[in-house]
Amino acid sequence: MEAISIFLNKIGGVIWGPPLLVLLVGTGIFLTARLAFIQVRLLPYSLKQVFSRKHDKKVDGDISQFQALMTAMAATVGVGNIVGVATAVYMGGPGAVFWMWVAGFFGMATKYGEAILAVKYRVKDSNGQMAGGPMYYLEHGLKQRWLGVLFAIFGAFAAFGIGNGTQSKAVADVVHNTFGVSHWITGIALVIFGALVILGGIKSIGRVTAFFVPIMALFYFIAGLIVLVTNVGLIPEAFKTIFTFAFTGEAAVGGAIGAAIRFGVARGLFSNEAGLGSAPIAAAAARTDMPGRQALISMTQVLFDTLIICSITGVTIVMSGQWHNKDIDAGALTAEAFGTFLGSAGPIVVAIGLIFFATSTILGWSYYGEKCFQYLFPNRTAVLGYRVIFVLFIFVGAIASLDVVWALADVLNGLMAIPNLIGLLGLSGVIVYETKRFQKKIDEEKAAAKAGKLADPVDSKLD
Repeated sequence: MEAISIFLNKIGGVIWGPPLLVLLVGTGIFLTARLAFIQVRLLPYSLKQVFSRKHDKKVDGDISQFQALMTAMAATVGVGNIVGVATAVYMGGPGAVFWMWVAGFFGMATKYGEAILAVKYRVKDSNGQMAGGPMYYLEHGLKQRWLGVLFAIFGAFAAFGIGNGTQSKAVADVVHNTFGVSHWITGIALVIFGALVILGGIKSIGRVTAFFVPIMALFYFIAGLIVLVTNVGLIPEAFKTIFTFAFTGEAAVGGAIGAAIRFGVARGLFSNEAGLGSAPIAAAAARTDMPGRQALISMTQVLFDTLIICSITGVTIVMSGQWHNKDIDAGALTAEAFGTFLGSAGPIVVAIGLIFFATSTILGWSYYGEKCFQYLFPNRTAVLGYRVIFVLFIFVGAIASLDVVWALADVLNGLMAIPNLIGLLGLSGVIVYETKRFQKKIDEEKAAAKAGKLADPVDSKLD
């Protein structure tokens, strides 16, 4: 088994190597150019839409636009935001944070493209619920069902690793190390919580994540804000270090600019999953009147995930100077950094954040895996069986060290990106068309709002 694990890790290293990273970022750059920097132009409008309920009533969909965003956020805000960022800084130096930002910026355009296609090509399943994502736009948009099948196979199995076992293991480890609770007790608690939410399907997941995710994100954000505000004098030097090392290169384990770029981009993309094709599965379930509206909302996921939450972790680590300490491994780096500023409360804050983030990832990825499985086996009983197995595997992940399973999941997770990116590039013209169509809708809404404001004084005078 050890030999298999080593072999899979080598394969994973190849798959997640420079070619895929270049393709992931390159797709983001390509879509950014074709969409005229939509992540800048329409960001204020996007943020306004996140909290709007105006357009998700009496239209097709299973959950609100906000719930769809929170389900996607639940899946992406996970261990990668804490341990993944620490690993990037540890391996690539402070400059990795800058390249993480670059990946996040262009990843916003990728995430937008994924969501717009997911909503446009979604279908209603036999239960009357929405089903969408790369499987469907590869089949109905690109007319390449075999690519959709490949994506679904990769996604259905990868969910047990990236979205299940690795997350429950991280929670069990941190609860044991911080609070002394046995792994099996944590595993049972996670299974009970998972069963109560996951077995209820997307509506249950949507309701819980809409409540759960904002609280957990706000908790970590406030903790980070306290560190930044109380040590504001260190911020300029931290940013100077990040920008300087981004183009010169220095890593705690030795490296150069190539290491900063590689680990910054890799961990940034691993955290926000832009280009992997997972998040559009949740976007497809949203009640929305037009694909472009949900796409703009989905785009903000990368902003919240990478450019805000990951940045808090990265900047805190650089400010603390702990990345210089070679006696600290990557897994403990974030806790040590927060401990530098918050004392004994620092590791506890990080532990609670990791528990929240990892648990939410299990919820989001359960839906992703289920929809991939449903695409392959559109049978209600089979889907219910998948949910049950997924929930039970949470316990297995919490108590066992399944290196082979995790290594295989890492390989499959990387393979998900390939058919998805083919779909994004092949259907980029559709993305542009739908964007222009929605831009007209935005202009009409603005004109109507302006007309309404102008009419108010006249109406009051007539009265």
